[in-house]
Amino acid sequence: MPGPTSRGRGDRVAKVGDKIFAFLGGAGGTVGLKCGPDREVADEWLLRYPDDAAPMPYLARYGWNTLRLAGAIPAAELREAVDASYEAVVRKLPRAERPQ
Repeated sequence: MPGPTSRGRGDRVAKVGDKIFAFLGGAGGTVGLKCGPDREVADEWLLRYPDDAAPMPYLARYGWNTLRLAGAIPAAELREAVDASYEAVVRKLPRAERPQ
């Protein structure tokens, strides 16, 4: 995963270019990720992991969820979700700003 940085104003975030793809270290050991192109797709996480996934405040309508790290979501699936969030954000960057 080339290009991520973790600079943010107050929040710990992972960015590629100037776009955030993950909000790190939230209350209770969580990560905020883009889990789909829209709320309908992201809601699949809520159905599969009702105790460990929740719509992310302010960003939920754009397909972002908060996922609990120490819950029932398998580590491999969390890694895949991080990678998918990264890829979704990279695809939206102008070609000149995409990592090589």
